Parts: sequence; structure tokens; C-alpha cells
Amino acid sequence: MPGVAEYQGAFDALVSFAFNAGLGNLQRSQIRIKANRGEWKQAADHLMDWTKGGGRVLPGLVKRRKAERELFLSSL
Repeated sequence: MPGVAEYQGAFDALVSFAFNAGLGNLQRSQIRIKANRGEWKQAADHLMDWTKGGGRVLPGLVKRRKAERELFLSSL
């Protein structure tokens, strides 16, 4: 994704997300679309769209996505 390398926190958060949710999911996500447009805050906000497993919200995923979002925003 263009520009991500210059923001270490964003890069690290996206690696964490891709490791957990899968690279294909990142590639098809609003996270990637917004980041490619330079809409960094909106990209970070879309991490919170990925908190479900088996159709229900999982507290562990909510916690993980909040941490990834904070990490993403920390370098902007």
C-alpha cells in the first residue's frame, strides 16, 4: 500500500491484522481502500469492522482490533 511504509505504527498494525484475519481479507477490505487513498483515520476506523467470529462479536477480537487501531494511529 502506498505511503504505509512511512508510518511505522500503521505498517505494524496492518501486518498484525493480515496475520490474524488473512492477507486476502486485508486486500479486499475498506482498510486497504482507505489507506490507498491516504484516508488514514478512516482506514484505522475500519479495523473495528473485523470483530466477529462465527457470526458473533468476540471480546478478544474487539480488544485486538482496538489495540491495532491505536497502534495504527500512533504514527500519524
